[in-house]
Amino acid sequence: MSAALSTHGLVARYGDFQALYGIDAEVGEGEAVALIGANGAGKSTFLRAIMGLLPVAPDMVRLDGQPIGGTPTDRMVQKGIAIVPEGRRLFNGMTVEDNLRVAIDRAEYLGRTGGWSLARLHTLFPILKEKARTPVQSLSGGQQQMVAIGRALLCQPRILLCDEISLGLAPKVIREIYAVLPEIRNQGTAMVVVEQDVGLAQTATDRLYCVLEGRVTLTGRSRDVTREQISQAYFGASHAVA
Repeated sequence: MSAALSTHGLVARYGDFQALYGIDAEVGEGEAVALIGANGAGKSTFLRAIMGLLPVAPDMVRLDGQPIGGTPTDRMVQKGIAIVPEGRRLFNGMTVEDNLRVAIDRAEYLGRTGGWSLARLHTLFPILKEKARTPVQSLSGGQQQMVAIGRALLCQPRILLCDEISLGLAPKVIREIYAVLPEIRNQGTAMVVVEQDVGLAQTATDRLYCVLEGRVTLTGRSRDVTREQISQAYFGASHAVA
């Protein structure tokens, strides 16, 4: 499988603090890849570096083999990369539908076309149609996460970056959200899923990378890597993974 998106010796910093140390990773067309690791391992930084939110050298991030590192975020969206950010970052004071229409208008402005529409999104998450006129700050955490995912999909991405989409949600809601990921992939959308829940990561993706202190410590087929391998890669020592 040829890489749609890849990183090559990816280094990222916050001022003088270096957060990533030479990350090599890739995701193929329509593939789902998990990035696992403990808090502070560098997972969210990896996504931010890809999206142009941190300064990186052009050749450190490639799309279809072409260097795009450091490209402004709007142009990343134009190229077909969208992100569901940690914390959702919805527009409070606006309704569910207004939040989603911001993405529709942006996609049109950037010339992005694809198979995602409000009608299709309502099929994926029926509650968003029911709550269309509800201010987003009045929604439950799970409903807000559905809006955040929907907003990203309406940007018509080839590659969807998901940052901790299960964080702080009830198990039932997490199951509902993860149940729609195969349908998103059926649209041809590749996914990079940052996830602390190892079990979720293994069942929802094709391959995984484990990151520890800004370095890749394990990679392999999600269903083939053992709990012991993940444990050692996750912590750098022999600890049980819950």
